[in-house]
Amino acid sequence: MKLVSYRVVEKTEELRIGYLYDESVIDLHDAYKKMLIFKQEMVMAEAVERSLLPADPGLFFSMGQEAIDRAKEAYQYIIENGIDEVSHNKADVTISTPVPDPSKIICVGKNYADHVTEMGGGDLPTHPVLFAKFNNALIGPEDAIVKSPHTNMLDYEVELAVVIGKEASQVTKDEALDYIAGYTIGNDTTARDLQKRTPQWLQGKTLDRSTPIGPWVVTADEIADPSNLSIRSFVNGEERQSSNTSHLIFTIPFLIEFISNLITLKPGDIILTGTPDGVGFAMDPPQFLKSGDVVTLEIEGIGQMSNKVINLPFSK
Repeated sequence: MKLVSYRVVEKTEELRIGYLYDESVIDLHDAYKKMLIFKQEMVMAEAVERSLLPADPGLFFSMGQEAIDRAKEAYQYIIENGIDEVSHNKADVTISTPVPDPSKIICVGKNYADHVTEMGGGDLPTHPVLFAKFNNALIGPEDAIVKSPHTNMLDYEVELAVVIGKEASQVTKDEALDYIAGYTIGNDTTARDLQKRTPQWLQGKTLDRSTPIGPWVVTADEIADPSNLSIRSFVNGEERQSSNTSHLIFTIPFLIEFISNLITLKPGDIILTGTPDGVGFAMDPPQFLKSGDVVTLEIEGIGQMSNKVINLPFSK
């Protein structure tokens, strides 16, 4: 399944969770309720309004695998019995960031050897390099990346993003994939000048409205092997990055084990797994993002996401 967060265009409806199906967006909450009514489970149909399968995407992902399993059941029912009453044409909705309010956004730096080399990073890391982003940075797959007037070195970084599906503490590598709800695409947009002016990277990594996530979450059952996916980025149609997740220094199971032994991961948490070589900073001469540029990211099995860059006017 491809799970999306959406709003109906020209309406003031709240952000809702849905499925992408061909050129339609099926409302997951309404589909599940329709299934329960069909099964004459009227008490459950009333309860769904409150908790069984919430319409709010943040609440949905916070329920973790339980919500995913119910969503799959409703998806199967609604595809077999007709989507007309519970769907919208994709052209009539705005797609937002699929997990709008994660409790944690954990990022991994220096996780592709060629990227370490191009950035002049010396020896490969012996432990994952972790840093954080915050919700202020998140935007959706159809939103503009806002270039702060305080940076002249805005850069792109395509990354495979992992969405956690179950609370994870002290998880082993062997069981780690069972804790994943799904996968999506992230752009770890980075202000290089702000990132590099101190030993800590945070200030260059979580600027307001700078980090697109999307366009949807592909559930884990549809990506059997996240360690063998092609991953690419383009700026204005020009290919900049081209690699494969098989080149990750620290694999996804290793990362979940490592992180969950430090921090308890919650359903809906996002892990950005690192970017391959080809970033603008390492080009000769360097090529940084400017207003009007369009950054397109692509990961096999998930799809594409494109975002335009706009300037944020300077204000004191």
